[in-house]
Amino acid sequence: MTRVDGQVGRVVSREACVAQVRAWQADGRTVVFTNGVFDILHPGHVRYLAAARAEGDHLVVGVNTDDTVRAAKGADRPVHPAAERAELLAALKVVDLVTIFPEPTPAALIDAVQPDVLVKGADWPLDQIVGRETVWARGGRVVRVPTEEGHSTTSIIRKIAGPATGE
Repeated sequence: MTRVDGQVGRVVSREACVAQVRAWQADGRTVVFTNGVFDILHPGHVRYLAAARAEGDHLVVGVNTDDTVRAAKGADRPVHPAAERAELLAALKVVDLVTIFPEPTPAALIDAVQPDVLVKGADWPLDQIVGRETVWARGGRVVRVPTEEGHSTTSIIRKIAGPATGE
């Protein structure tokens, strides 16, 4: 991907993301938003993102910063820095834009983006999906996509690490 103004292709600032979303919405397009860590990209991620994209015309993905991942998952995560995780996501044809957010939750980003559809994994109870009120307030939808059994970054890390030694 080409670098433009210090950014990589479809990896954009919050401001650029909001501007593009407004343009799409002005053209009558449906914008879908999802977010996550996406640390080690695996088939579960790809299938989830494809299902999210199927809910509208354009898919915007918010990616957690390294600091927020460490706070949520521990000092040894993420495996890949945020810029690289975002670059990998932006390379997927189902993803239209990626932006990195520094807050502990995507609430402020969702407030700024104002997506038409918010997608999260079905492992999230509806009442815990951050941003649902923002999307509902503008007449949008919240969609819970089934997660892929047997696919998780944590399980991949455990498999690579192998059995515990010294027991």
